[in-house]
Amino acid sequence: MHTKADFAFELPPAQIAQAPAPTRDGSRLLVVGEPLLDARFPALIDHLPPDPVVIVNDARVVPARVHGHRPSGGAAEVLFVEPADADAAVPPGHVGWRCLVRAGGKLHPGDPIAADRDPAVALTVASERGDGGAVTIAVPAASVADVYALLDRIGELPLPPYIARAGGPDAVDAERYQTVYARTPGAVAAPTAGLHLTPAVLDAIAARGGTLATVTLHVGLGTFAPIRVDDLAAHAMHVERYDVPAATAALIASGRPVVAIGTTVVRTLESAATGPRQVAVGPGATSLFIRPGVGYQFQIVDALVTNFHLPESTLLMLVAAFAGYDRVMAAYRHAVAAGYRFFSYGDAMLVRREAP
Repeated sequence: MHTKADFAFELPPAQIAQAPAPTRDGSRLLVVGEPLLDARFPALIDHLPPDPVVIVNDARVVPARVHGHRPSGGAAEVLFVEPADADAAVPPGHVGWRCLVRAGGKLHPGDPIAADRDPAVALTVASERGDGGAVTIAVPAASVADVYALLDRIGELPLPPYIARAGGPDAVDAERYQTVYARTPGAVAAPTAGLHLTPAVLDAIAARGGTLATVTLHVGLGTFAPIRVDDLAAHAMHVERYDVPAATAALIASGRPVVAIGTTVVRTLESAATGPRQVAVGPGATSLFIRPGVGYQFQIVDALVTNFHLPESTLLMLVAAFAGYDRVMAAYRHAVAAGYRFFSYGDAMLVRREAP
């Protein structure tokens, strides 16, 4: 049985990508096979299975980070994670939102936070801190859509903490930290494997007989939460919301090979699976923790395009379960030695499902 330490590796800080490649498809691609193949991302086309269904996550990252201040003048930073449960105690004319708040001093229900970009927008703490330190914030809005519109005005893109931006996200981030097919607002982090795909690459996939399909999984903080226990069975995943369109389910049921663009797509499809090549249509929620050594049997996905992930992360564990622990960890050692760029703005790899 694997422990957290089995997924540790040494990564020079210089290989943590601080900016995207000059062009979307300008990154490197490691094709994991026998032998390993170092390529550029457009070569993905040459290594896809025939007649593939290529499934992407169309979640759109919202400007979920709001800088504000408390009545004392102290700074407060609010990260909007997801809509709160319907029974959250918020006053009329407000929408409840689950948020992480960094602020000096203890927060109490009723405490106001004024948005720096528009001090007239008064956010109100509506609960004590709950699981993971989150609080419910009462937002002056009539609907979830209105909250997203408000965030477009007062929020900023929530870049991961390992991307250093002294002045906050810039114009390049605004374009490149979204996929070209991002449609459905709600994510607080990008489905980063898709950041490499361009209209030209998508056209080339179609020209080779591939069909593009979508799912939506709103990437939440749980995807990146560190594992704090050695016994992986004791790690609790946070819940993330997803949706599977009927057209995507029909393409999967056709029996054509399925290529997932990103671990979020894998988690969505495996969570929605009702059997081999069968997925339930519609919305759902997942806390699925896929890792090696527990006998997990993949039902849907044949190949996976993914970025290089953090050491000891649940995302690395998912990839290792999918393609084989030894193969994936050897590929990571190669990637470090060969100077690949890691994490959100980094390079990509293509892996195939390990035979049972």
